[in-house]
Amino acid sequence: MPPLHAVILAVSFQNRELHGPPRLERQRQAAREALARSCAASGVASGPFEKDERDVPLPFHGIYWSLSHKPRYVAAVVSSRPVGIDIEEILPRKEALYRYIAEETEWALVGSRDWGNFFRYWTAKEAVLKATGAGLKDLKKTRIHAVPDTDHLLVDYEGHHWHVQHYRFTGHIVSLTHEGEVTWTIVE
Repeated sequence: MPPLHAVILAVSFQNRELHGPPRLERQRQAAREALARSCAASGVASGPFEKDERDVPLPFHGIYWSLSHKPRYVAAVVSSRPVGIDIEEILPRKEALYRYIAEETEWALVGSRDWGNFFRYWTAKEAVLKATGAGLKDLKKTRIHAVPDTDHLLVDYEGHHWHVQHYRFTGHIVSLTHEGEVTWTIVE
């Protein structure tokens, strides 16, 4: 399997100061820029980046794509196979979310409940749901199946095991559905 070129792009400080729809639109624009950079690094002609009526990315010329945007960073990737990427800033949330994101048997696989592991599970499950086109409505149908090491998870969704890789930087975590080599590019 060829290496993937995942791109993480910082959102400009000016754009982070925006609120509501203008902020979201700037994040989307930044994510599309990261996607174009992933195409360029992969040697793939860019786009069109279209979505279906359920907001699921449509492949173009046999190329699948995924993106994620948050206030400080966006992430994007293209692949010759279905792919999902998700980015989150690791910040404490309500304790009840631990039960929402995973069952006790899943938490036992990592041995501790902390916000780093919470976002590791959250982003991995969301990346898998993006790759399948299912969306967050199926979050409870995903299960952490195995934890090979601190940078990889095996996530089960509808009987299929997805390999997920993690990348951590400046208080953020990115999860990507891919079992091969990944080149991570951060553009500040």
